[in-house]
Amino acid sequence: MSNGLKFLVDVGVGKKVEEWLLEKGYDAKAVREIDPRMEDEKILDIAVSEKRMLITMDKDFGELVYNSGLSHSGVLLLRLEDAKADKKVETVERILTQHSNKLLNSFCIFQDGRLRIRR
Repeated sequence: MSNGLKFLVDVGVGKKVEEWLLEKGYDAKAVREIDPRMEDEKILDIAVSEKRMLITMDKDFGELVYNSGLSHSGVLLLRLEDAKADKKVETVERILTQHSNKLLNSFCIFQDGRLRIRR
């Protein structure tokens, strides 16, 4: 099921999404387990060096990728400000089910029930 996608899950996304990815057989690492206070640039460095797509709720990554031109292996920005853990899992599951073949190396923003993918 995992189709080769590997993930780095940012702190704000939460443990439930990390656990769901692992249960589904995805290769997923949690920033929380490496260093919960890691700087955004370092998070992107790890994601790139390990070819992992970053799942985050931190809008700063859009800034880093587009304005600073930092490279990435794909970013999935979840704009789910008040979502509970189950809603986040449901959203990630839907995105991976419907769009996993288009995610790699893309900057994706999920907002208002829609996924925008920028290559």
